[in-house]
Amino acid sequence: MFKEACICIVIVIVIILGNIITQDYTQKSVSKLNSELKNLRHHITQDVINDEMVKNNMETIYQIWEEKHDKLAYYIEHDELEKVETQLVSIKSFLETKDYDESICELDKSVFILEHIEDKYDFNLQNIF
Repeated sequence: MFKEACICIVIVIVIILGNIITQDYTQKSVSKLNSELKNLRHHITQDVINDEMVKNNMETIYQIWEEKHDKLAYYIEHDELEKVETQLVSIKSFLETKDYDESICELDKSVFILEHIEDKYDFNLQNIF
């Protein structure tokens, strides 16, 4: 009886620690991507748009996404990650065609989806029940 209780306690502790680690990584990843997306939005909304700066900023966002995507795929639904990927492709295509109004719309959608992922995998009572 004591042995089974110890095993159960260890399993619960491992699950909680795993959740804390993945939640921390998710929050850091989402925060970093959101800050870069907001930075890109700032560059796009200026009166004089520097195309080179916008292009470099988008490349940085893609590099960050490529770094984070593989680890996030271990524990986040692939559909959620595909939504982010789709939004990033849309942003890039609108920036290449210099359709900045549509790219701002897609940027806002991307930020929303990333924040939704962060909230969805947050460890709280609402998500447990």
